[in-house]
Amino acid sequence: MSCECPPARTTCSANPQCSANPQPFRKALRPWRGAGPHRPRGDLSAILVLALWACAAGVAACSDDAIQPWKENPRYWQYRGKPVLLLGGGKDDNLFQIPDLRQHLDEMAAAGVNYIRNTMSDRPDKGFEVYPFLRLENGKYDLNQWNDEYWRRFENLLQWTAERGIVVQIEVWDRFDYSRDDWRPHPYNPKNNVNYDYAESGFAAHYPDHPGADRQPFFFTTPAQRNNRTVFRYQRRFVEKLLSYSLPYDHVLYCMDNETSAEEAWGRYWAEFIRDQARSRGKTVYVTEMWDAWDLKAAQHRRTLDHPELYGFADISQNNQNTGDDHWKNLLWAREYVAGHPRPLNSVKIYGADTGRFGTSRDGVERFWRLILGGAAGARFHRPDAGLGLSETAKASIRAARRVEKRVPFWTLEPRQDLLSEREGNEAFAAASAHGECVVYFPNGGRVLLDRTDSRDELRLEWIDIQKGEVVGTDTITGGKKIDLAPPGEGHWVVVLYQPSDR
Repeated sequence: MSCECPPARTTCSANPQCSANPQPFRKALRPWRGAGPHRPRGDLSAILVLALWACAAGVAACSDDAIQPWKENPRYWQYRGKPVLLLGGGKDDNLFQIPDLRQHLDEMAAAGVNYIRNTMSDRPDKGFEVYPFLRLENGKYDLNQWNDEYWRRFENLLQWTAERGIVVQIEVWDRFDYSRDDWRPHPYNPKNNVNYDYAESGFAAHYPDHPGADRQPFFFTTPAQRNNRTVFRYQRRFVEKLLSYSLPYDHVLYCMDNETSAEEAWGRYWAEFIRDQARSRGKTVYVTEMWDAWDLKAAQHRRTLDHPELYGFADISQNNQNTGDDHWKNLLWAREYVAGHPRPLNSVKIYGADTGRFGTSRDGVERFWRLILGGAAGARFHRPDAGLGLSETAKASIRAARRVEKRVPFWTLEPRQDLLSEREGNEAFAAASAHGECVVYFPNGGRVLLDRTDSRDELRLEWIDIQKGEVVGTDTITGGKKIDLAPPGEGHWVVVLYQPSDR
């Protein structure tokens, strides 16, 4: 990653996303004072080493290298100075906790993945997870002391993803950590820590309801809510610790919650806090919230979509509970709704796998392709068993999408269903560029007419078998008429029509 380290007390006018930052490295070092393995010990040489490391890691406040909405088309991201389509799939949500993280990231990079989801979750689902707090000899946790292993794992994730050019979307709070069986052993449960009791914290011993009921006081602590100072101080300290690791990196996006039903004030507080903490260190970061409603037109989503001044992108993952044309139309509605302030729409969780409860494997692949043709800036297969993860099926779709991208970059396309005729429901989905190039996805074979009457250009045509991620047929077509398009067989297919002279 390139680094442009501005001198002290200079400002940046080249990048409108950049906040002026006098003495940038002095501020960048502040989070580590008294915090974990990076703690400066008053030795000037150590501080200089940290400053150089911070620069290498990407604390170039004014650099175009950072992940940010693309200047030429803010519906998409740019990273390291170039537009990117974020595609992903992985075997877990809290990836930083898995024991074979480095190998899994290598597998991702080889498949064309450049986007992961990382919840800061600590619930002991598989036995290798650890909590962020120190466990004392008496078996209880001290919320004022850290478990270095938790944070070492997090730092490894940030470093190794940066090395591979993989963008990390962090989810700060996962509501499932604090309810039902996962609440019983959790350090925030008063019986498990030495910092407060049930009366002081306002917590109960059990929260048996689904977290979607929003009855856990954990999510009502902020000053604009119940102002629970006893618990809030530890929550804020946790986020400060998280930022001390993540802010030096330029490949991180921030989502406040996992499919939340909480009050607007909860997520807004943390979004403003993270953004302001970054700004105080001369950085601009992009934050969002993930609402639980399946319908993107629901009032919950307006809390994000109506506030581009705070939420620099929107996560629309819960739309992936929908199928077929409804899924497509919901996506296009959101795309049109933000047209006044266009910004990226990410879908970090694509549900659908034969092993799960939220649609079939066919649904998972269909949702992926509708998203990237419909203008989503990021699309990631959800982890098993609810999603396809990084299965061979997921890899094939990602490879196929990268093949399409080499011919016609997705950020040059607009959804264009009006170009298709003789189409049945969920039969085909189209997007086209201003230059007449076109991509059409067929979920399961079929036949449609593609309107090319407005262009007489000769185009190269490639059929890509999505099940294999390979090109299986090519042709040359001329315009001035409607083109009969029929995939070579059943199953998932995508056809690309492009200008051969440009590729």
